[in-house]
Amino acid sequence: MFPQRLTEGYRAFLDERFPREKNCFEALAEKGQSPEVMVIGCCDSRVSPEVIFDASPGELFVVRNVANLVPPFETGGDYHGTSAALEFAVQALRVKHIVVLGHARCGGIRAFADDKAPLSPGDFIGGWMNLIAPAADRIGPRANTDFSDYLARLELAAIENSLNNLMTFPCVRILVERGKLQLHGAFFGVASGVLMVRDPETGEYRSMVEDMPHRVSMFSARRVDAP
Repeated sequence: MFPQRLTEGYRAFLDERFPREKNCFEALAEKGQSPEVMVIGCCDSRVSPEVIFDASPGELFVVRNVANLVPPFETGGDYHGTSAALEFAVQALRVKHIVVLGHARCGGIRAFADDKAPLSPGDFIGGWMNLIAPAADRIGPRANTDFSDYLARLELAAIENSLNNLMTFPCVRILVERGKLQLHGAFFGVASGVLMVRDPETGEYRSMVEDMPHRVSMFSARRVDAP
């Protein structure tokens, strides 16, 4: 049986949101999508880019995977879901911005950092999370450091690693160098609601909204390579 919660949600959508945005849906159906922003986010159910950015239909082109990772460019494998979405966004939709959206308390990154049993008995998560090994190498071993602080640093370093991997894609690198495409890093605090945005010049993450300093977490003004 189809989940009751989804049935109820769809009915609410038909009664409330769809009538308000009917013209938008009709235009999207007629003309196709033309989003200017691609968001590469985590598939964690707590971190929905459309909710965080209060986006309307057609505004964001979103791809989500475990731990919001971007693999390096390569053509030797068989399946490239994230790479295919990236190629479509850049070359077909011609987005102007790509945002790598990380978040606090990421289970995938914790699974990489933790010495306990893996999240699942399969091989997919472990192999996928090995993509952040270069990020872990950058920040150094977690010995003699607080585990929560290490996780926080690794979550930010993983975003940096994905931004670096984006530049290994020729279609991305060329457009970035021509000034036609911008790459951004962002970090969402699930409990606080604080969105931290990476300064491309300094590598620091600062709260996007400056009038809520009492809610800024320990990530404020932190560089991913800070000791």
